[in-house]
Amino acid sequence: MSRIQSWGKRPFVFVLWGSGLFVALTLAGMLIYPGGTHTDPANPGYAFFQNFFSDLGRFEAHNGTPNWFSAPLFFVALSFAGLGLVFFFIVSPQFFGESRLQRVLSVSGSLFGVISGFAYVGIAFAPADVSPGAHFRFVMLAFRSFLPAVIFYFVVILANRDYPNRYAVVYAVFSILLAAYILLITRGPGFDTAEGILIQATGQKIIVYAAIITVFVQSWGAKKLAGAGQPVSR
Repeated sequence: MSRIQSWGKRPFVFVLWGSGLFVALTLAGMLIYPGGTHTDPANPGYAFFQNFFSDLGRFEAHNGTPNWFSAPLFFVALSFAGLGLVFFFIVSPQFFGESRLQRVLSVSGSLFGVISGFAYVGIAFAPADVSPGAHFRFVMLAFRSFLPAVIFYFVVILANRDYPNRYAVVYAVFSILLAAYILLITRGPGFDTAEGILIQATGQKIIVYAAIITVFVQSWGAKKLAGAGQPVSR
């Protein structure tokens, strides 16, 4: 584990802070969002189960009011979360050098993870009301890249003698949720009815917070392992 010690705990600390920052800034953005949903522009404020996270990043809220305050908060929150994901996947392969198979699996997972992280940053740079096409493509790229990253790391953790298997369980649960969400946004109800918006927005909240929890737990575990400089007991 000596190579892990050379990285230290700092990259994982950054990821932990990025995860917390995303939650804090988006919650603040929800409190000051001007109002309106896709199907009800007159709705006051932010409706947790009817508005999307992306609504926070719009230059103009659905009610027609300039979104001066929520938009920059969302931009910072998602940019840091995306970069945190990039850093996490860049350093994670250092834990898996026992065999060629582990190296291939971890690097493959990290390639998808880095793509996903940069795609999240791309979402921040492409507000839904300014660049809807680019925004949607970044959304799909982010989630579709995240899934194979999680699956690769689920497998490589099980293959590693030193890494605690409980973190593989976390990845397994998240991969199921993520696959279900990808099916929801591609095969689920449309965005043109109040019922469809309710289902889609609720699904997004579930997967986003599940992603934050997953990355936080994985980063916390990796930080402990890197700090100990030795295998963590199963």
